[in-house]
Amino acid sequence: MPYCSEEPADRDKYLLHDGDIVISRAGSVGYSHLVKNPQSAVFASYLIRFKPSINEQYVAYFLQSPSYWQAISEQSLGIAIPNVNASKLKQIDIPVAPPAEQPRIVAKIEEQFTRLDAGVAALKRAQANLKRYKAAVLKAACEGKLTDPKGLQRPLGSPSDEPASELLKRILAERRVKWAADLRAKGKDPQKAKYEEPQAPDLDVLPELPSGWCWAVVDTVAKVISGCAFDSKDFCDEGVPAIKISNVSYGEFIWKQQEYLAEEFLQKYREYQVLPDTILLALTRPITDNTVKVCLYPSSAPVGLLNQRVAMLIPFDGYVKSFLAYLIQSEFFKQQIKGGMSETLQPNLSPLKLQTFAVPLPPLAEQRRIVAEVERRLSVVQELEATLTANLARAERLRQSILKRAFEGKL
Repeated sequence: MPYCSEEPADRDKYLLHDGDIVISRAGSVGYSHLVKNPQSAVFASYLIRFKPSINEQYVAYFLQSPSYWQAISEQSLGIAIPNVNASKLKQIDIPVAPPAEQPRIVAKIEEQFTRLDAGVAALKRAQANLKRYKAAVLKAACEGKLTDPKGLQRPLGSPSDEPASELLKRILAERRVKWAADLRAKGKDPQKAKYEEPQAPDLDVLPELPSGWCWAVVDTVAKVISGCAFDSKDFCDEGVPAIKISNVSYGEFIWKQQEYLAEEFLQKYREYQVLPDTILLALTRPITDNTVKVCLYPSSAPVGLLNQRVAMLIPFDGYVKSFLAYLIQSEFFKQQIKGGMSETLQPNLSPLKLQTFAVPLPPLAEQRRIVAEVERRLSVVQELEATLTANLARAERLRQSILKRAFEGKL
């Protein structure tokens, strides 16, 4: 709640009183609120205030009805920009029931809304439970408990799995080979450069893993590439998609206000090419509402170019891409992200910090089993979430239907 540093000259003119209705005239245009027992407060310039001369709750419900929203739309009011003023509001017709009927209509609306609100609350509880279940699935996956429910310290039915320690040796060898290849591609001699081994994780602060697993760091199992700071004048309306932070959502890639770069940039900035099914992670505000902004670049999308504030993670052979994508969404990895973010108004995650995060390395066959089990369970979650979302939308339509009938005299 903002406060005035000085008393307004005409304070009494703008004081809010019990029973006032305020309406937003800019931003979220048309939204209203019935003021009840306010503290000493004045209303700001982006609000319109009026005092109903009939039943105030009756008017407040009308301001949520389909008739009101139709009237206040840009088309109905003939305005070119999303705002509204007092003169426009005065032109909106309101059906006025007889004085004795108004409180009966209000009571009937509230009776219907009470039942509807209880149903909506149940749907939202179910949504929250699904979110917790998904987190539990990812946690169990990263701890080896998803395919080993009895905690036998060895994945069931897999006594012949090659230990992850042997897999780690091959990953490290491949990492060095790719390092040398990257240098040669840039015209440099690997013999004249110093190869840096990835740092070892601090085992003293990490939990025990199932038999056959081992710990590594992100830099060991995947190549981390942060985006290029392209100049604003480089962007255009068609060409190669520029992969920006606005594209990276929670488990989903969004084509949002898409910008592009010229085709010749693909060769000029080859190291920033984003291939289909690449893991993308937001580096600025990577976590919102306890959810990581990570997704896969769509398999059907053309090759893109990575813009700043986004990182792509390319696993080496031996670390399953889907396993890494699920791991990044787990509570274990989220805690590392939270601890690694800069404490600023715009929290950022450094790519160098990201490379040091610990990751469990299961045997390769076990990674594939875990991914299959996670996908099986999350597909059920996805279906249930879709059903809950559809029912919440239906509840909102029902709410509007109740208000429509109320102000047609049919409730």
